[in-house]
Amino acid sequence: MRNNFFVIDTNTLVSAFIFRYSIPRKAFERAVRKGSVFASLETYNEFTEVLLRPKFDKYISSEEKLLALKEFKELAIFSERSDTITECRDPKDNKFLELAVASNASCIVTGDKDLLVMHPFRENPILTPVDFLNIF
Repeated sequence: MRNNFFVIDTNTLVSAFIFRYSIPRKAFERAVRKGSVFASLETYNEFTEVLLRPKFDKYISSEEKLLALKEFKELAIFSERSDTITECRDPKDNKFLELAVASNASCIVTGDKDLLVMHPFRENPILTPVDFLNIF
């Protein structure tokens, strides 16, 4: 791969921080060890909004949610998009494609079928957490 810059979508991040022994968590930890995880203000805000939803209270306390957000914010490298992309069939996922292009990401890690069907996107692989672990 060209570099070690990774973009991880919201659902994968939420799973990584709620389920500490999950495949998404292992993928997140590997991404941090092998390189840098990129975020934009837009992707971070979505992660915050989703993680703070009450439906996750049965898995993780409010205190743990705030710690997770702080941990991610400290680990992530923030980048702004360079291009507006409108190619994903789910418009809410375009922000991850924009971030991957702007950061020249090694890959996008996701379980989202709307993103996975686009593999590769402008030479950026789009991998499930399992595939990411097998490659990196």
